[in-house]
Amino acid sequence: QVQLVESGGGLVQPGGSLRLSCAASGSFLSITDMGWHLQAPGKERELVAIITRSGSPNHADSVKGRFTISRDNAKNTVYLQMNSLMPEDTAIYYCNADIWVGFSKKTHWGQGTQVIVST
Repeated sequence: QVQLVESGGGLVQPGGSLRLSCAASGSFLSITDMGWHLQAPGKERELVAIITRSGSPNHADSVKGRFTISRDNAKNTVYLQMNSLMPEDTAIYYCNADIWVGFSKKTHWGQGTQVIVST
């Protein structure tokens, strides 16, 4: 069974930084794309950033220049470095990964980690 476990969320003041991590565990062949989404209260889940296996990133316009996605394939882990945080970044952050198990590829999701940006 494949699991994605996030960590690193919490309460931070505006202008501060957080680093989220998401590690995949279980029995699988390989991981292709990995990414981060956020879901703010009362809103739909939206893409924050995605990164290919080769390390090519793509960030949403709202976070460009502030957030950076990266990954460590040896650790099956994706990271999200968040700088210059603003109150509107407050949300639950979910990681996702496209994972090959046997002959099928499926998108797996973490349980989410809460980020609160507030004074």
